[in-house]
Amino acid sequence: MFLLVVAMVVSLFGVRLFQLQGLDPKAYAAKAREQGAVTAVLPAKRGEILDRTGSPLAQSVQGRMLIADPALTRPYAAVIARVLADRLDVDYFDTLAKLTKKNSRFQYLARRIPSTQATAAVTAIQAKIKPLIKDKEKRAVPFGGVTLMSDPLRSYPGKDVAANLLGFINANGQPSGLELSFDKLLSGKDGKQTYEVGGGNRIPLGQNTTVEPRNGKDLELTIDRDTQWYVQRVLCNAVEGSGAESGSAVVMRPGTGEVLALADCPTFDANDPSTAKKGTLGAPSLQNVYEPGSVEKVLTVSSLLDAHKVTPRTKITVAPELHVADRTIHDWFTHPVLHLTMTGVIAKSSNIGTAEAATQLTHEQLYDKLREFGLGSRTGVGLAGETAGLVPDWHSWSAVNQATIAFGQGISVNTLQMAAAINTIANHGVYVSPSLVKGSATTDSGQQVGTDHTTKRRVVSTEAATKMTRMMEMVPNPETGTAPGAQVAGYRVAGKTGTAQEVDPKCKCYGNGFTVSFAGFAPADKPAFTVYVVINKPTNGGGGGSIGGPAFSKIQSFLLQRYGVTPTGTKAPNLPIYWGSDLR
Repeated sequence: MFLLVVAMVVSLFGVRLFQLQGLDPKAYAAKAREQGAVTAVLPAKRGEILDRTGSPLAQSVQGRMLIADPALTRPYAAVIARVLADRLDVDYFDTLAKLTKKNSRFQYLARRIPSTQATAAVTAIQAKIKPLIKDKEKRAVPFGGVTLMSDPLRSYPGKDVAANLLGFINANGQPSGLELSFDKLLSGKDGKQTYEVGGGNRIPLGQNTTVEPRNGKDLELTIDRDTQWYVQRVLCNAVEGSGAESGSAVVMRPGTGEVLALADCPTFDANDPSTAKKGTLGAPSLQNVYEPGSVEKVLTVSSLLDAHKVTPRTKITVAPELHVADRTIHDWFTHPVLHLTMTGVIAKSSNIGTAEAATQLTHEQLYDKLREFGLGSRTGVGLAGETAGLVPDWHSWSAVNQATIAFGQGISVNTLQMAAAINTIANHGVYVSPSLVKGSATTDSGQQVGTDHTTKRRVVSTEAATKMTRMMEMVPNPETGTAPGAQVAGYRVAGKTGTAQEVDPKCKCYGNGFTVSFAGFAPADKPAFTVYVVINKPTNGGGGGSIGGPAFSKIQSFLLQRYGVTPTGTKAPNLPIYWGSDLR
């Protein structure tokens, strides 16, 4: 008889277990929630973004999230919502809805709030609620309806340093810039904790399950924080001093393609992006395009040198104007017939001389070289939204297209793309893909980037690159060139000015605005740094030599001193600029 009773009891337990696990698990889970089962997120700590020396550019600091138990907050919802709206700038009605939500024991009220601010808000709630609680026993203990949990807050120690590249995390937790491109790498994976509560407090011996968070990984950049800071200051001074609309600048290492600085102006404080001016939150240096103007002459003439069509001393007769089909091409300065060498064409930045020389290349040959220099293709550094620029297909070119493209009009580039092209000459004719990431990292789109994935290809011969460099040294020469302000005391400098008309987006024709620039490297005979400065729509009448040149000089001087690069002590070349009756 006893065994029969035991069997019946065991059977009853079995049936109950079967019912719980198999017949209606959702109903019982719902009932458990009603009785106080809570699942809370355990936030993962976001990885840091570091500069090349390990200094943090973006980091996570201690923050708090405010959470509510609607079962407890419902009677006091209006009071709590008003406190939070006043102190944390959250929406009153949205917060009120969360505080009164039925069949819920857990609601997020605010995320990523600085610790002191969050603690002060909860203290204010306690002070407001305590007099409203009628039960003396409940009034004697802290109100448990609104509590705090750890929630790391994003901070940018340098404020505006590299802000256009880094991006930011907005109030809704949405990233931009590199924060967005590498979000999966940086964010890690949140954990969770499920536990039972009763009367607003956790039940010590209640059910408890925890999945620990997996913290994000750090992202190390090639950017040098101090160099980035200095370049941004010089760039913004050039923009403001010339009454320009904006500007960008790049510093690259010739042999490795490492980007030490990629600056935009105007910029913003990544800690408070709401104060940024309209249109300044992205990275125009990668995401906007412009026509490079005369800086592109370096690529055209290098291609001619490589094909043995010209030498630095090739004689070119430069007329006051050049008629090509139904168009008339002018130089930036008025002149009679000039007898310039190929070096003189570069030193004086003659559109006409460049266009005349470029007729020795076919449309296809010039197009292919420009593409090899990286024009018309994204640099692939990993920032979302990078533009590829545009080099029109050579099949569509006319004689006019050949002429204008030869001196940098009719194509579009981004700043880093053009810097990498000029860097090819500094790197003895070998193109090296630029890198923003040190080592290796994978973007959210699956692209592997970084210095571990650098690619190289020869574009022009070492001989052609060397000749081009010597010709570029005549540009900052005060006796022969257009940019004496680009000199760096004690060092040999190779460079090229650029001025191009800007296209008006409304009429899709050339307007009154100009883009001026200066690109170059130093020491010219042993390049350590390639620097490119671009200024958009200056209003003081200056050009690439007078605006971009001095900014280039300041940046190069800083770099050469910071990295301890000593002058080579070799003598700069003195190539002829004129020939014949113009020989001086």
